[in-house]
Amino acid sequence: MANATVSTHVLDTAFGKPRAGIRVALFQGDHLVADGQTDDDGRIRSLGNDLEPGDYRLVFTLAGGFFHEIALVVRLESGHYHVPLLLSPFGATTYRGS
Repeated sequence: MANATVSTHVLDTAFGKPRAGIRVALFQGDHLVADGQTDDDGRIRSLGNDLEPGDYRLVFTLAGGFFHEIALVVRLESGHYHVPLLLSPFGATTYRGS
């Protein structure tokens, strides 16, 4: 069985634009596995490769606004996991993308 990979895409739904410069960290327990910053298109195309199955925490660090940090706990098994984050001034939505 192949191990997991993770990518993300952060979009500002209030302005209809990608959010560049967002710091994202991937933890397994308290161990930092990978981190990165969204590019001009709001993406991190590879945030952890060849990840063992288990529970991981994605932490998005945001500047300003209502949310300072958004943390998601996800269970990874095998294959690719794309985790989009849609932001507005007072709300956030996420889902497992493709």
